[in-house]
Amino acid sequence: MGRLGTERPHALCIPFPAQGHINPMLKVAKILHTRGFYITFVNTEFNHKRLLRSRGPDSLNGLDDFRFRTIPDGMPPSDSDATQDVPAICDSTNKNCLVPFRNLVSELNDTPGAPQISCIVSDGIMSFTLDVAEELRIPEVIFWTPSACGFWAYNHYQQLMERGLTPLKDESYLTNGYLDTRIEWIPGMKDIRLRDLPSFIRTTDPNEFMFHYAVQQTERAHRASAVILNTFEELESDVLDGLRSMFPHIYTIGPLSLLSNRISDTQLQSIGSNLWKEDTDCIEWLDTKEPKSIVYVNFGSITVMTPEQMTEFAWGLANSKHPFLWIIRPDLVRGDSAILPPEFFNETKDRGLLASWCPQEEVLSHPSLGVFLTHCGWNSMLESISGGVPVICWPFFAEQQTNCRFACNNWEIGMEIDNDVKRDELEGLVRELMEGEKGKEMRNKAMEWKGSAEKATKKGGSSYVNIDKLVSEVLSK
Repeated sequence: MGRLGTERPHALCIPFPAQGHINPMLKVAKILHTRGFYITFVNTEFNHKRLLRSRGPDSLNGLDDFRFRTIPDGMPPSDSDATQDVPAICDSTNKNCLVPFRNLVSELNDTPGAPQISCIVSDGIMSFTLDVAEELRIPEVIFWTPSACGFWAYNHYQQLMERGLTPLKDESYLTNGYLDTRIEWIPGMKDIRLRDLPSFIRTTDPNEFMFHYAVQQTERAHRASAVILNTFEELESDVLDGLRSMFPHIYTIGPLSLLSNRISDTQLQSIGSNLWKEDTDCIEWLDTKEPKSIVYVNFGSITVMTPEQMTEFAWGLANSKHPFLWIIRPDLVRGDSAILPPEFFNETKDRGLLASWCPQEEVLSHPSLGVFLTHCGWNSMLESISGGVPVICWPFFAEQQTNCRFACNNWEIGMEIDNDVKRDELEGLVRELMEGEKGKEMRNKAMEWKGSAEKATKKGGSSYVNIDKLVSEVLSK
């Protein structure tokens, strides 16, 4: 059942229910809206409630042709204001969301005054949606929100298992140097080590859920009409060459933050997706600071740490003597509330600002930013590149390890800090990146990449052109 005659195209966009997936999918939806699409954006009921709490009940009622709908996620009821357990939500959406999704599509197609759904844009790990696209005979585009290098690595999980590299023989393999094993056979990934591949291989369990889930989801991506990636050609060209040998229809459309910033419709721009309430006071604070003077610290929406790690980060920042903006989510510390010692506040009261959430794109494009201490989530990495800001990398899980390796070795904009963080190491890295020769080189390199990202998203640039190709070659068929 395709689109009839000249009826307006109607894209149904469905992200995986986590902040780092909702944000880029909403940008895709807005860009498609500017290309003439009617949009239905589907959140889970749990995240829709969080969105209304953080942004207010009127935040999603802006446009008649940009609608929000919900489906249940199949998880036990919860009023928590934190990201749900990742393996549990992956398992639940995979098992429980197909029927509600199919019913929603049917209901939308029977809605008077709205065009029939003509295409689906689904998160790469919400691939149950392909069944519905195939039943309706409409195109579905799979949006893999990680980096191209992360997605490419996931596509080799099966081979890693077949070659006996994972699962690990026993726990000692995590610390005995085994993870430094070089992997020479993944095209476009020169000098990659086992430890640089997405972290779900670091298991002794042959039935590790997230490992097998990644294998299943990458295999299903072959059924899609196309794959879209939030990256740009120049940044990941070698990896993209490898990916295109496996997925001929790949469209690079990033950085989405830069592309979506070019949207002039203020009403469309005002539709937001932050599940935590933003603290905008930090922008006014940054306005009072010298250029390139601030250390910005944010570990994203999922990373958790121990109280000991939190203390080491705090004293590393304090001892560096540089001013900093530190985003501390309420659920950042594992099983505990995020409490810092009073001595830390006394030491840093004149140069540190703590906030619970912030408009990160605005922060990273602020002239006062000097360096970004990050978990290396892909949205954060791209926003840092788009702002021309070098990074200190503390990867947590999934493909963040891969992003870290590429940032430090391939793009030359970062330095890695040990997972078992120590205050002296962090102090040294902050000083090196803010004051040292190495930091100057990385800042220059980050500014070069910023120029490349801007070029890719301007009219005539590769990502700008790819959006138009995606619409004409796939979504409007």
